[in-house]
Amino acid sequence: MTTLLMNAVQYSGYGGGPDGLQHVKVPVPTPKEDEVLLKVEATSLNPVDWKLQNGLLRPFLPRNFPHIPASDMAGEVTEVGPKVENFKAGDKVVAMSNVLKGGGLAEFAVTKENLTVARPPELSAVEVVGLSIAGLTAHQAVTQAAGIKFDGSGKKANILITAASGGVGHYAVQLAKLGNAHVTATCGTRNIQLVKSLGADEVLDYNTPDGAALRSPSGQKYDAIIHCAMGIPWSIFEPNLSPNGKVIDVTPGPSALVSFALKKITFCKKQLLPLMLIPKGENLHYLVNLVKEGKLKTVIDSKYPLGKARDAWAKSIDGHATGKIIVEP
Repeated sequence: MTTLLMNAVQYSGYGGGPDGLQHVKVPVPTPKEDEVLLKVEATSLNPVDWKLQNGLLRPFLPRNFPHIPASDMAGEVTEVGPKVENFKAGDKVVAMSNVLKGGGLAEFAVTKENLTVARPPELSAVEVVGLSIAGLTAHQAVTQAAGIKFDGSGKKANILITAASGGVGHYAVQLAKLGNAHVTATCGTRNIQLVKSLGADEVLDYNTPDGAALRSPSGQKYDAIIHCAMGIPWSIFEPNLSPNGKVIDVTPGPSALVSFALKKITFCKKQLLPLMLIPKGENLHYLVNLVKEGKLKTVIDSKYPLGKARDAWAKSIDGHATGKIIVEP
């Protein structure tokens, strides 16, 4: 029996950045009983992809090499496992794999049925592929962590979103506005008009003194800060929070975890909450429907063919992408 091969991009050890990526031909994966096999039409990169390459979880979950990275994927179902009930060959879908498993930087990839949702025919793969990690992270931060309700039943909250033009941030701005929040956002000078167009009520240029200090132009204190940037200390957050305000850190590092513990053990009313994504298929389905209804959109920074995956990887590491970086096999 002939083994079917596909083009893929992988790395074979920790570190190396873009130069560590290798273009290879490997066997097309076979779906397990609860998995679907996709012909990948688009994948999007997230900071977690290159952070894992750098050894982010090495002390806890050593990686098996070689590894095909990227967990966001959208495409067409070509085969399903025997226990898959909701999809068949030919279905257009958007999905995500476990971030430790990856697989998206390839012509074919497998994913669990419960993390796969149907893609309406009027939506392209590029329009929805960024929802898998960045969109779900923004949704979890806005709804579960910040407590914003899309049905309008909650009290109006004052929300600050840092790095609001980035992958998670640009979704968070739109979702917070759907929940009737007052949104202050930070970004660089070149993205101010974009972030305003996404619905932000106030936009701070982080290159200015007020932007660096996170001070609201209208003098408001924030009920929640959805923190999508890096390197801002608690001393900057604390004076800008309302008495029971919280910082929701979507990219928590060691210092954030220490701050979280200190605030807990000292019973501080102002909290720092590290956010760890718990992906749910029903939430991904909800976001896809918002895109279909024109209530949510993906901002595309750039698109690359699979053969230029190193350039896309370098762009992600640079950390200044506006919206999502897409790779199309």
